[in-house]
Amino acid sequence: MKLFNRAPQAIAMTDDALVTHAVKGDHEAFSIIVSRYQNLLCSLAYAAVGDVKHSEDIAQEVFVDAWKQLADLREPEKLKAWLCGILRFKISRHRRQHANHIVVDSETEPHQTTASDATLPDDAVIAQQQQSLLWAALQQLDPSYREPLVLFYRQEQSISDVAAALELSEDAIKQRLSRGRKLLHSAMLNMVENTLSRSKPGVVFTTTVLAATGMLSPSAKALSFGLGASKASSAIKATGLVTMLAAFSGLVSSFIGMKTGLIQSRTDAERRLVIRSVILFLGTAAVFVGLMFGFKFAAVSQPQAASSFTVLSQLSVIIFTVCYWLLSHRMFNAMRALRQHQRLSHPEAFSRAADQINAKQREYISAWRLFGVPLVHFQFAMPEHTDKPAVAWIAGGSHAYGLLFAWGGFAVAPICVGIVSFGIISIGAVGIGILGLGTVAIGVIAFGASAIGVKAYSSLSSLAWDSSVSGGFAIAKDAAIGPIAYAEHTNNSAAVAIARLELFQQHYLWLLALIAILVIIPALGYFHKVKRRLGTNAK
Repeated sequence: MKLFNRAPQAIAMTDDALVTHAVKGDHEAFSIIVSRYQNLLCSLAYAAVGDVKHSEDIAQEVFVDAWKQLADLREPEKLKAWLCGILRFKISRHRRQHANHIVVDSETEPHQTTASDATLPDDAVIAQQQQSLLWAALQQLDPSYREPLVLFYRQEQSISDVAAALELSEDAIKQRLSRGRKLLHSAMLNMVENTLSRSKPGVVFTTTVLAATGMLSPSAKALSFGLGASKASSAIKATGLVTMLAAFSGLVSSFIGMKTGLIQSRTDAERRLVIRSVILFLGTAAVFVGLMFGFKFAAVSQPQAASSFTVLSQLSVIIFTVCYWLLSHRMFNAMRALRQHQRLSHPEAFSRAADQINAKQREYISAWRLFGVPLVHFQFAMPEHTDKPAVAWIAGGSHAYGLLFAWGGFAVAPICVGIVSFGIISIGAVGIGILGLGTVAIGVIAFGASAIGVKAYSSLSSLAWDSSVSGGFAIAKDAAIGPIAYAEHTNNSAAVAIARLELFQQHYLWLLALIAILVIIPALGYFHKVKRRLGTNAK
């Protein structure tokens, strides 16, 4: 007689009776075995692999193998233990085969929606995300606590059923459930805290950034921003390297400039003026950088007042720019006035031929001209009240105007380097150009400690029309990347695309080379020329 015709009695049959009928080919008996243990096997599999689909696949394989091997079961009354044994073997094999493809690992992050997920209904996507989050927490528990929890909520919250399934006492199950709930609560809390901590803007940002927080916070992980984590991190580091070198290129020029100025000096008063001027320039820059770091720290630690500190930071940029302009102007005027006074009060200090106002050692003007303009005009001595600006295709001096290149205090040329410089490619303490680089850089594209432009990249503050990237304040109309960012798109893939970080990463080495060539090489060359022409051995 088929069991189908007496289902109620069949359902109540013992395991060994069901095995006996199933071995004889009774499919109905085997279907009752499947119904009786499918929840147990699926639950144990899920507790081991953390994925509903995979757990059901493994459980199905167990029942298929059991059907094929049922005749080999010597003790039918131990059916459950036998099925669990096959399950453990399947789980072990699954782990070996999929060691690198587990859905979520021990440092799992919230489920990332993939392209295939996007084709699923919203409810299905949400369910997948919930499963990933659940397993992220469950996986942190020891299996002795994880299995009772999974079974309890899958066995209609029956402690007796869980105890029977795991062959443990009900008291033991109660203790494990209590302890497991506490551990699960702690795991969930830690996961939320860690996830939220990793989600802070770093650029990257804090970061990274956040650094980064610096350009991005050093402890923060780089965000993918659509580039991929490693690409975004590399791009932001490259940006930080360029802005840092651009910002501190002024230090190199200041140091070499001081040594050059001391060689040009002829009296103690002139030497004191040179040292005082360099200290004043460096001190102003140090105060500016200190204020910017202070505003950044205050804005990050007091988010409710971030907008106020952002305004103060931009006012500081304006004040620094104006101060450097005025300091440069006053310094050169003071040098001219002091030199004129020292020639009258200490004529013995200017007795050498090289120190006469019209001495050829004081400047070099090439004989070759193009369109009536000297190819090269460099001034090597401390400025005199009778001096005019250096003008040539390649010019250098306290005030230098070049048709191609200029280097000096105030420099104006298509390519120029100076304390304050104007050009197409401009590098300086204040660099203003189509491509501006410096402590404060202003341009269509600007790199510096602070940058203002259509696209601005900085270590401290970026103000831009199109996009800004900064380790501090990032302000723009369209896109901003930074710890304190204001724009239509901030710290996301759209912001990265607008900022063109990937393109910048491919070409930033050219910018580094440009800064090194235009700042360091001319400064060193000028220093050696001054030393040879006006040093103690000059006649």
